[in-house]
Amino acid sequence: MKKICLILITFIGLSVSAQESELDYNNEKSKTISLGVKAGVPNIVSLNGEFVLPILNNHFAPYIDYGSFGLDIEDTETTLKYIEYGLNIYLGNNGKGLYLGAGSGTLKNEFTFNNLTFEENGVSLQGSATTSLDINALNLKLGFKTGGTFYFRIEAGYGIGSIPDALNFTATSGGITETFTEDIPEIPGIGTNGFAIGNIGFGLSF
Repeated sequence: MKKICLILITFIGLSVSAQESELDYNNEKSKTISLGVKAGVPNIVSLNGEFVLPILNNHFAPYIDYGSFGLDIEDTETTLKYIEYGLNIYLGNNGKGLYLGAGSGTLKNEFTFNNLTFEENGVSLQGSATTSLDINALNLKLGFKTGGTFYFRIEAGYGIGSIPDALNFTATSGGITETFTEDIPEIPGIGTNGFAIGNIGFGLSF
């Protein structure tokens, strides 16, 4: 009987504590500015900034992401810059928790194709050439962000945009000009209709 009473008292105490914690969480004052980093696709690693508008019950938060990184894929050197800006709409009224995001994402790609064959008048040589491709997409996301000074967030979604299978470009090497058609390297998460969005992030809010 004493054990049962002790268990009941412990259970009631934990329940009250959980309710108080939930109340404190819901009533916690909204943080206005969040600065941090994200890691995932397609951004690989990017800086992130978000501003929760102190109007309309803190539901709306404009954001911006920026990242720059390089990848070596087979015989191709790839430099990518990712820029995204848009609006997060929090379902709660304290600038945290579950949110929907919509924005414009641009993936700027610069490809250096190596071991290309340049031919002219019986002369043949190996060289390299650089060309670029900008991918613009409408990004739709579902995310979750914790509260507090140190926050954690997770996002998933898709960037809707048209991406070609190959690149056509003209390059010159050793005085020989040649036109090439090269397949776009397989970049993780990127397909012909857009790119997958999936990342985790953390940072500080104040």
